[in-house]
Amino acid sequence: MSKTSKKAAATSRKERIEAMRRAEQARERRNRILTITLSTVIVAGLAGWGAYAINSANKKEEQKTAAAKEPVSGEKTWEKKKLTQNHVQGTVDYPMNPPVGGDHNQAWMTCDGTVYTKPITKENAVHSLEHGAVWITYNDKAADADIKSLSDKVSKTPYTLMSPANDQSGPIMLSAWGRQLSVDKASDPRVEQFLTKYVQGAQTPEPGAACTNGLTAA
Repeated sequence: MSKTSKKAAATSRKERIEAMRRAEQARERRNRILTITLSTVIVAGLAGWGAYAINSANKKEEQKTAAAKEPVSGEKTWEKKKLTQNHVQGTVDYPMNPPVGGDHNQAWMTCDGTVYTKPITKENAVHSLEHGAVWITYNDKAADADIKSLSDKVSKTPYTLMSPANDQSGPIMLSAWGRQLSVDKASDPRVEQFLTKYVQGAQTPEPGAACTNGLTAA
């Protein structure tokens, strides 16, 4: 091969190498741009989702706060100053059934989302109300599906307890200290409102007092 041919081949080879190098650099630039673009989209998406999640959480909290301020339609109330808080032995003749306050036994019923399948002693349950619990009771007029639904709800909600009470007037009744609501169905929206408003609510005489380590049977 002549010197001219060799030189031409070397030049051609060099040009091919440069072209391949430029092509590789172009691919690297495209990959970097694609990576940066995807990262930006992902970060923007996460930021947007985070903002949405925060806004949703804030809205839910605002709704709960608003519900806690609104009166519960149809509830009965008793003045706190008329509900005595003495520890006594034996039974108490309460003016309402189930009782929503007054003298009570020194031992409380465990009310940490506790579902009792048998009636419990009222004097112990009232002590639970004093600690800020909501007590849900039902009689034989309540539908099995409603009892199941309420049991599931109570078992997931600290500072609540549930038990049968065949001597009460309404199918389903919710009691807090000085407050009581009677409903026919577990699906009644006032059930959730009552729980939101009165579980450790402003009516609680002893907020933060224990609902664990109490009695577990009548």
